[in-house]
Amino acid sequence: MSEHDDTSDERTETEPSATTDTDGHGDGDQAAETLLVTSTADSTGKTAVALALALAARDGGKSVGYMKPKGTRLESNVGKTLDADPMLARELLDLDDPMHELEPVVYSPTFVREAVRGREDPAALRETVREAFADLAAGRDLLLVEGGGLNAGATVGLTDPEVADLLDARVLLVAPYSGPEDIDDVLVASERFGDRLSGVLFNAVGDAAFDDLASDVVPFLSGRGVRTFGTLPRVKELAGVAVADLGQELGARTLTDGAPTDAIVERFVVGAMSAGEALPALRRTRSAVLVSGGDRPEIVTAALDASGIEAVLLTGGFQPPAAVLGRAEEAGVPVLLVQADTTTAIERLEGVIRSGRARDARTVERMGDLLAEYADVDAMLLGTGG
Repeated sequence: MSEHDDTSDERTETEPSATTDTDGHGDGDQAAETLLVTSTADSTGKTAVALALALAARDGGKSVGYMKPKGTRLESNVGKTLDADPMLARELLDLDDPMHELEPVVYSPTFVREAVRGREDPAALRETVREAFADLAAGRDLLLVEGGGLNAGATVGLTDPEVADLLDARVLLVAPYSGPEDIDDVLVASERFGDRLSGVLFNAVGDAAFDDLASDVVPFLSGRGVRTFGTLPRVKELAGVAVADLGQELGARTLTDGAPTDAIVERFVVGAMSAGEALPALRRTRSAVLVSGGDRPEIVTAALDASGIEAVLLTGGFQPPAAVLGRAEEAGVPVLLVQADTTTAIERLEGVIRSGRARDARTVERMGDLLAEYADVDAMLLGTGG
C-alpha cells in the first residue's frame, strides 16, 4: 500500500447521468439509479454489503455496474498498485469495464503526498471521476458506488459526501454498534450527507446490543429523520481472517503439518512477557494469533495451552525446537514463520486484520444471506419504504 500508479486516461467529457441503451439494458433516456455505500469506520463490511446488494439487484433482472472512485485497499497487481475491491467486483459481477474506470483515483500514500505538494489538480480529478461514472452508468439500471469513508479524499475534494453530490447518488450508511456512543458517528454522517442519506444498516452487532438497538436506538434515529434498514448479527466468519489467508498475505511459511488453517482470527496478542505471565493473559483472549520471536519457545508452549489462540506467528526467521512444533501439531495449532522482525510483522498483521481480508465470493454470498434475513433489501436498492 506504499506505491501509487495512477493510470487514468483522458476521455471525452460526458455528463454523469447520461445513459444510452447500447446493450439492451436500462432505458436509453433515463439515468441509472446510483447508490453510494459508505461507512462510519473501517472494516464494517461495506464491500460485502455493496457487492451483495449488486448481486441481489442483478438477480432481480437489473443491469448493474460498480465503481469505487477512491481506491484505498491497495495491492500490487501486474506491476500496478490497484484496489482489491474493484477486482473482486469485476469477478463477481462479470464486468468487462476497464480498471481505470472502476477505480479512477488510486488514493495511496504517494498520491496524498503529491496532492499535498500541489501536484494533483482537484478539479481535474473530479472530472476524471465524473467521466468514469458516465461511462459505467451508460445502459445500466443501477450503479453501486463503494465509498472510501467519510473523510478519505479531503485533500482533493473527494470525500464521500462530495462524491455523492458529484454523482447525484443516494447513500446507504453501514455502521457498527456496540453501544450508544456509536450513534454520534451516525448522526454526524447524517448531517454531512443531508437528504442524500437513505438510511443506515447496522452490521456485526453482538447479541447483547440487539435489544438496545431495537428498543432505544432505532426509534431515536427515526425521530431524528434517519431510517434503519436492518440490523445484521455478528457472524464469526465475516469478522476476521482465516489463518490460511493470513499466512498468504504475510508471505509466511507454515511449519506444522496437519494443523488446520481454516480457523478465523480477529485479533493478535504479542508474547512480550514471561511464560508465567503469558498463560493467564492468553487464556483470556479469543480468536487470536500469538506473535512472538521464534527464539522464545516457552511462549509458544504456553500459547498451546490457551484455547483462544488459533495460530502462532513467529518472527525473525527463527524456528522453535522440533518438540515444540510436534506439540503444536498435536494441539492442532498451526505455527507460521516470517523473516520480518516483530515490529514489522505486527504492522503488517494489523493492516491485514483491520482491512478484513476475508473478502471473497463466499463472504459476499454469506452477506447476501444475512441481508435477506435481517434487512430490507428492496428498500435499500430502491430508496423506498418506511
